[in-house]
Amino acid sequence: MDALNPRSEDDEDLRLLVESAAGIAPRDGDLKTVRRLRFSKPGIDRARWSDIAAMGWLSLRLPEAQGGAGLGMAAYAGLCGELGAALLPEPVIESGLALDLMGEAAEPEVLAGRRLVLPAWMDGPDGLGPVGGIVEGDGGITGERLFVPMAAAADAFLVVTSGACFLVEAEAPGLTLTCEDTLDGGHVGRLVLHGVPAQRLPAPSALPFEAAALATSAALFGLMERTFAATLDYLKTRVQFGQPIGHFQALQHRAVDLRIEIGLTQATLRDAAAAMDAGGDSRALVSRAKARAATAALAVTREAVQMHGAIGYTDEADIGLFLRRAMVLAPRYGSAAFHRARYAALPGSAS
Repeated sequence: MDALNPRSEDDEDLRLLVESAAGIAPRDGDLKTVRRLRFSKPGIDRARWSDIAAMGWLSLRLPEAQGGAGLGMAAYAGLCGELGAALLPEPVIESGLALDLMGEAAEPEVLAGRRLVLPAWMDGPDGLGPVGGIVEGDGGITGERLFVPMAAAADAFLVVTSGACFLVEAEAPGLTLTCEDTLDGGHVGRLVLHGVPAQRLPAPSALPFEAAALATSAALFGLMERTFAATLDYLKTRVQFGQPIGHFQALQHRAVDLRIEIGLTQATLRDAAAAMDAGGDSRALVSRAKARAATAALAVTREAVQMHGAIGYTDEADIGLFLRRAMVLAPRYGSAAFHRARYAALPGSAS
């Protein structure tokens, strides 16, 4: 991939990750499985989830002492770029967030892909990080969590609050799950909890949420790259008035604008990943990258659909799948508006 680091002979970890992604979710592969899983429950391929776990993707950022690979954010974001390009429906980023939050309490069955734990942390349509609204007492927890991606696939949920995390089984008494389809054919869940038995875990760190936001930005970047490549191919092969439409100057100018959007996104992602790997406060750079990726992905995919002409608006055209996924991922882990506001409020972010 072209993503966060150039293809470098020195970056063996990233090269191996990209190769492993090509075996499960090739960025130039067909989208038959994606189409087959759309608007279905649980909406993921369990066999592929086992393969994903076997590749070590779920524990990529966990320390080696906890059974992880101990790799940095640049490598993780590089992988997520490949998964974004493949439109992979399996919730790799969400599972990674749950594992990050559980830390040493992460179960071997989760790392091995035999159990899927998804984080439930939102109480509104936008934001980043744990919130309140969960009451603990009488041996269980009560409250509500919204917008849990691919919730129907979960074996358990990690209910996150500002003061603690709670591991609850998906079939636990007192837990009600309702799901609503998303534009891309996936779904989000609403959890209503009434005295649900739960295992109490330590309070969450903010860093896993920053990593999830940046990983989602990388997924949007990979999606943009593939969308742009497919559009260039279409411009070279679609003929009107006796010549490929890519020869028309107006379309060439639009294509250049898209390439600039992708390049700017790449730069912000690279800076944010490097800052996170270096330690310290990377919030401003994460917000800059997420706001840029969300805005650019919507612009690129919308333009791509338009440049495909009328066929681009039909459900049969694959190009539309990328626009729908971009519309779902753009607000996840904080919308562009949220991250712009956070960036402006952070000390020294304008420098």
